[in-house]
Amino acid sequence: MKTDTQPRSQTYRRLPADPKPVDHARVGALLRKEWQRFRDITPANKEESSQARVNTPLGVTSSFQYWDPYPLSIVSADGAYVTDVDGRRLLDLSMGFGGMLVGHRNPDVMKALTFALETTGTLFVTPSPIATDAAARLCRRFGLDMVRFTNSGTESTMYALRVARAYTGRMGVVKVEGGYHGSYDEFTVSTKPPLDKIGAPDNPTPFVPLGVNGFDVYVVPYNDAEALERMFKVNGHDIACFIVEPVLENLGIVLPDPGYLERVRELCSEYEVVLIFDEVKTGLTAGVGGAAQRLGVAPDLQTFAKSIGGGIPVAAFGGQREFMEVITDGRMPHFGTFNGNPLSLAGVLAVDEIATPEALASAEAYNLQALTRIADIIDEYHLPAHTVGFGVKGCITWATTPTRNYRDYKHEDMQVAELSWLWALNRGIMTPPGQDDQWLISFAHQQPEIDLLVDNFRSLAEALRAVA
Repeated sequence: MKTDTQPRSQTYRRLPADPKPVDHARVGALLRKEWQRFRDITPANKEESSQARVNTPLGVTSSFQYWDPYPLSIVSADGAYVTDVDGRRLLDLSMGFGGMLVGHRNPDVMKALTFALETTGTLFVTPSPIATDAAARLCRRFGLDMVRFTNSGTESTMYALRVARAYTGRMGVVKVEGGYHGSYDEFTVSTKPPLDKIGAPDNPTPFVPLGVNGFDVYVVPYNDAEALERMFKVNGHDIACFIVEPVLENLGIVLPDPGYLERVRELCSEYEVVLIFDEVKTGLTAGVGGAAQRLGVAPDLQTFAKSIGGGIPVAAFGGQREFMEVITDGRMPHFGTFNGNPLSLAGVLAVDEIATPEALASAEAYNLQALTRIADIIDEYHLPAHTVGFGVKGCITWATTPTRNYRDYKHEDMQVAELSWLWALNRGIMTPPGQDDQWLISFAHQQPEIDLLVDNFRSLAEALRAVA
C-alpha cells in the first residue's frame, strides 16, 4: 500500500512541528462553558427552532442542518456575512459549501437574476439560447464534450451513474468508504459507517443504511489503488463505474496521495470501468477548470453543482462524447421539468463571467494566508493539529498525522474539533459544524475577514493552553 504522506504540489498540507497533547479535562470544561454561552446568546434561535419543529422534522429543511440543542436560523445574508434571528451578524465561512463562492447577493449575479425575472422568464420547458450558451461555457471551462443540466448534485451523480450503466451494460458501482455523493440510494452506502460494522480497513464491508437499496455497491478505501485493483480483478465484469471526489471534502479535506489518481485512471481504463469525478463540492472552488484539470487527471464523466450557480439551484453532469451519446441514442433518457431553466442558467452565465483566474487566485491567496498563519499558531502553542487546503477551501484537522482515508478521519480528535467550531460560532464566525466540512474563502472575503478567522483561532489556542 502506498504510504507517501507528502501532498501533491497543487494541494496544501502542513503538519505540526512539535505537537503536545491537550488536556481533555480542560477541553470538556471549555465545551460545557461554551454550550451554555451558546444558549445564553441565542434565545430567539431556540424559539425559532421550536416553532419550526411543529411542521418540519427536526425543524430543518435538510437533516445535516440540525445540531443539538438547536441550530442557528438565518434571516439574511450579504457579501461575506449572515444575520441570525437574534440579530447577530456572523462571518460566513461555510458559504453554502461552495454555492456562495462569489459571495452572498453578488451584484453581478443579482443583476443577471433580476433581468431573468423581469425580462427573460423563469421556466420555458423548451430549448433556449441561454441553455446553449451556458452548456458551451461549462464545456469550455471544464474540458467537457457534452453536458446536461440538472437541479441538484444528487441528480447529477445519479444520472452520471445511469450513463455509466447504460454505456457498459453493467450495474455495479464502486465508491470510496466515507465518500458522499448525494442522497441517491447507492451513494448513501458507507457514507459515515460505524467502525464496528465495516470489516477490515483494506477490504471494507459495505454498510447499507435502513431504507436504502444498496445492491450492486462495492466499497474501497481512499488512497489505496491496490485495493481498487483487487476489486476490479474479482468483480470487474459486474462494475460499471468508480465514483470518487478527487479530493474528499466531507471528511474535512482529504488529499490524494501523489500518483493515486493517476493509478485510478489507469485501472479504470484497463478494466473498462467508467471513471466519474464528483466535483459537486470542488468545481470552481478548486480553480478555474475544477479539480480534474488542476490535478491533471481526466475522468470520463464529471458532476457539478454549488459553485457554478452563484447560489441558485443548478447542477450538471457531462464528459466525453462517447459516454454522453447514451442520452442521444436513447439508451439512457434524461428528464426534468426544471432542467436548464432560464433563472438558474442566468446564475451560471454570471458566475462564468465573475470566476476569472484573477478572482480565484486572489481568494486562494487569502486562503493560503489563513492556512499558513493558523499553522504558525499551531506550532507556537504545540497543538496536536494541522492545516489542509485545496483551492479556496481550508480546514484544521485535529490530528498530528495526515488523514488519508475514512478510518484515519474516525481517529481524529472530535472533541477538540467540536470545541473549535463552537468557539468560533459563539464569537461571530460560522463554519460547518464539527470536523466534517471546511471553511471557504469567497470573492467577498478580504483581509479583515482573514484576520478575524486567524485571531479567533489564536484565542482558542490560548484557552486550550491556559493554566487552570
